[in-house]
Amino acid sequence: MVKTPPQHRTIPLLENGDKLNRYEFERRYNAMLNLKKAELIEGIVYIMPAALRFRSHGQPHSQIIGWLFSYEAMTPGLALGVEPTVRLDLDNAPQPDAVLLIDQEAGGQARVSDDDYIEGAPELVVEIAASNVAIDLHAKKQAYRRNGVKEYIVWQVLDQKLIWFYLEQGEYLELASDSNGILRSQVFPGLWLAVAELLAGNMQSVLTVLQTGLQSPEHAAFVQKLAP
Repeated sequence: MVKTPPQHRTIPLLENGDKLNRYEFERRYNAMLNLKKAELIEGIVYIMPAALRFRSHGQPHSQIIGWLFSYEAMTPGLALGVEPTVRLDLDNAPQPDAVLLIDQEAGGQARVSDDDYIEGAPELVVEIAASNVAIDLHAKKQAYRRNGVKEYIVWQVLDQKLIWFYLEQGEYLELASDSNGILRSQVFPGLWLAVAELLAGNMQSVLTVLQTGLQSPEHAAFVQKLAP
């Protein structure tokens, strides 16, 4: 049998359920030009469908991005990303729906590589999940926790529920709302979320509450801390 020279071998396709390390995952992913989204979670490949529903994903995604963008715009030293590939470790390369980073120059724990990928754990990760059985609340949560993602938001759209986790001594605990039903980030001062208003689709109230957080003394101190 005549062997094909290595340089002429076809790169295998990515398949759901493949068990790969991150380097082989990226090699195959980059060779599949028509593939929109695939993730490596705990060494297992998950290929996302090309079509996404509007009310269960597209609209909630835009609302979360609008909320985060408004905060980033008023907080120099941060970077917001939409569905970036994140190189967490050898077994994990997720594409979260949103990430909020503190710039490395300002003390952030992740970096952007020379080939333009996030390496390490973003300070905040957001996932839009269909329900509580989604991978976002199981394997992904485990990978984010183990790699030190400080805060993790999962919006379970079909269940009309949003959970905000924060990392404490290596474990994720659920962030409790204040007396007004507002969730306040422990990592990003002034990043306040009116959960009931968000779930009801009242973005005007969501952004009004955020503006209150942005005007707080805690946010002003955070901006000063991030300044070069």
